[in-house]
Amino acid sequence: MTEKIAPTEVAIDPLLAGRWSPRAISNKAVSREQLHSLLEAARWAPSSYNMQPWRFVVFDRSHDQAAFDKAFATLVPFNQGWNANVPVLVCVLAKTLTSKGEVNRTAPYDTGAAAFSLALQAHSVGLVAHQMSGFDTNAFRETFSPPDDVEVIAMIAVGHPGDPATLDDALRERELAPRARVALSEIAFDGAWGKAFK
Repeated sequence: MTEKIAPTEVAIDPLLAGRWSPRAISNKAVSREQLHSLLEAARWAPSSYNMQPWRFVVFDRSHDQAAFDKAFATLVPFNQGWNANVPVLVCVLAKTLTSKGEVNRTAPYDTGAAAFSLALQAHSVGLVAHQMSGFDTNAFRETFSPPDDVEVIAMIAVGHPGDPATLDDALRERELAPRARVALSEIAFDGAWGKAFK
């Protein structure tokens, strides 16, 4: 995998600094043991009141090609292009109601934490996990029929690192470009909105 260590303003853990979202992904199968480790990492994410609202539907091409093809069909054309050989797609969903039937307003937040745990575990075992919003959630719902109180949130491409040379010119350029983020002073405030944290 192309290493792209984050150019952080201060030092952070190498696992966090090294995780990124490549699009060059090999068609090599991901083992069930590896997939279990990713899902186990997600399972142990923190959540409000320990409600654990996250749900994951795994589409493993080597395990069930027909189900994988149905999930793949929900991706937008751009994402279908670079995911053509991806071995695994994981749909991220959130149970939006509590056991009392009340709205769990932190469900998407908690589910995001679980998805990030999955992505970090993937990076730690040498896999790629690229999270996407570019898919048709209505088509996914029609095809796979999750319950009404479950929100379809994201899709994650999972696989082994691939060769950037397999990407088209525009994507290869993005794949090899340096990583960037807005300045910390634009996202973190000190005691009041707009007062930059320093």
